[in-house]
Amino acid sequence: MLNLLPIQAAPFGNGVNLNLTTNVALGGTEQTMTIDVKSATAITFLVKVNDGGDEAAAAVTHNGDNTWQTLSFTFNTVLDGKAAMASGDYNGFVIHAYWAPGATTFGEVTADTRTFYVDNISGPASTNTCSNGIQDGDETGVDCGGSCPDSCPNPPSAAPTSPPNRAPADVVSVFSDAYTDEATDQRQPFGNAVVTEIDFSGNSIISATTPLPGAGFQYQYFSTTPQFLDLSGMTHMHFDFYFEGSPSTPGTFFTVIAQYNGGSNAIQYNEDVTVLAPNTWHEIDVTFDSFASGAPRDQIGQVIVQINGPDIYGPFYVDNIYFHNNTVLSNDEFSKNTFKAYPNPTKDRWTLRGESQIKSIRVIDILGKEVMFLLPNNNEATIDGAGLKSGIYFAQVETLLRVDSVKLVKQ
Repeated sequence: MLNLLPIQAAPFGNGVNLNLTTNVALGGTEQTMTIDVKSATAITFLVKVNDGGDEAAAAVTHNGDNTWQTLSFTFNTVLDGKAAMASGDYNGFVIHAYWAPGATTFGEVTADTRTFYVDNISGPASTNTCSNGIQDGDETGVDCGGSCPDSCPNPPSAAPTSPPNRAPADVVSVFSDAYTDEATDQRQPFGNAVVTEIDFSGNSIISATTPLPGAGFQYQYFSTTPQFLDLSGMTHMHFDFYFEGSPSTPGTFFTVIAQYNGGSNAIQYNEDVTVLAPNTWHEIDVTFDSFASGAPRDQIGQVIVQINGPDIYGPFYVDNIYFHNNTVLSNDEFSKNTFKAYPNPTKDRWTLRGESQIKSIRVIDILGKEVMFLLPNNNEATIDGAGLKSGIYFAQVETLLRVDSVKLVKQ
């Protein structure tokens, strides 16, 4: 049985839309539901069941004696152009406050002022375990997998492989554990996207679920110091991309760089996901010549990542979003200046050790704010993070030769 709070209705055209707490199962000979109604005047109103797509309609009449009556209605007539018979599981219920006996369309109805009350909307409860919000039967997840039509989420089991060894001066990083990310105003979702981070032993990736075409997230650089991103010395854009499922209709994965230099020029790269294998990491590394336009790159205000297309709205996963000038360090040069932090993650402090003498350490949070500054003058240092909040930080380590970056994870 389905129980809802009483509602009071007056004349309107679109109706009151209700979400049922339990789906009703209608089909075959089972087409009847009931509703409790109270009205001081004789009325007929229209009700509908829907599943987000298909709808069926029925008329309900109260005699107007100002008492509560339990009224039955059956979906067996074409009304308002809806199907004569209901067929399936329905989670939506609509009440149109006015109708007329014998009417088939709203054009045959005169809207008169009326007030009535309803309660206890009831019907045969669905036994479909694919929509009950729990994992049961042969499901492999909550309402997914097994005999359910929808597949379960299949996130990556690990982060993508590490990027090539590049000097910090040769990289402008938006989101990567291998390099120090540029300070940003914020990472902002749009289009109802849900954006989170997944951690793989200190290596974070971005997970984005985008329920609408064109939804995604963006990094902004309008109020940073220095203002904007300067990509004029960079030649390539890099990102790692992973998506679930098998889209059949052409859809495109977009990364857009919005240019703000006396205007709103944009340079954009599009990747068609229908030509990529699902459920695996793809390393995308393209030159600026591959972008949709040759706009200037010295004052970038936003870096936008989004999904467009009818089939794939997420979840999708992104890592290592950065720009570079295609210069790779030799293995010897890179290893000679690499520092390690341990334990990492930690609950209180890290030990930072390398082969070069450390002049200074700046600890920066994920928003680009400096939270600690140290002058070790040694090739080993202790970073006391007991007073820091749990989260991700970056240690910018300055030596006599260069500046390295080490990611720190505080539990």
